[in-house]
Amino acid sequence: MTAQITATGAAIQGRLEPCDLAFEPGTVTMLVGPNGAGKTSLLHALAGLPVATGEICIGGEEIAKFSPGRRLRYLSFLGASRAINWPLLARDYVALGLPAGAPRESVDTVLQSLDAEGFADRRLDQLSTGERSRVMIARALAPSALALLLDEPCANLDPQWQLTILERLGAEAAGGATVILSIHDLELARHYGDRIIVIDGGHIVEDGPPDVALSADNLGSVFGVARKNDHWTRV
Repeated sequence: MTAQITATGAAIQGRLEPCDLAFEPGTVTMLVGPNGAGKTSLLHALAGLPVATGEICIGGEEIAKFSPGRRLRYLSFLGASRAINWPLLARDYVALGLPAGAPRESVDTVLQSLDAEGFADRRLDQLSTGERSRVMIARALAPSALALLLDEPCANLDPQWQLTILERLGAEAAGGATVILSIHDLELARHYGDRIIVIDGGHIVEDGPPDVALSADNLGSVFGVARKNDHWTRV
């Protein structure tokens, strides 16, 4: 099963201006913009968090009306913070993200897919930040939700794991999921995104394919950088 995500009047006062958006299944959308631009706010709004206003629908149904169990099957959300001080085993943390009735074996499967089975029985508060990041991503992937919203999933990861995670998210999209994530690396956004939304000052300033969204004009006006001779320069 696949489902489109639609947002009507999605906003957060003082942080994100009202916007209407639609996200198709089978695609990876990258949210880019300077620090404080509104990327996290847009993800919060799309996740239907209480701080936001507007109507968010998945498959034509308002997520505000979903039961907690149904919401887990439709939408999975990964926040930006990796600070968790719970004395909880990694595998048990991942299992908390499963909807009722889901096979417990899926925990081991997703941990193995992220090469995290080696620390599955270690406590979260005893993992490195990078290890904890992979466990948190595993929890987001475990329910096999129709929509994946991830705030900076590549943060705290080395280059190899950044590529591995983005390839994995691409595979989720290829399987029919709707994937939306924020990212700071513009090269990775260009390479792995089907669609890029550029946000600045709480406004969407561009929305389109990578070559359009990351045009020289947008790079200069929004990010204050230019791409010259295979490296970035300030403008």
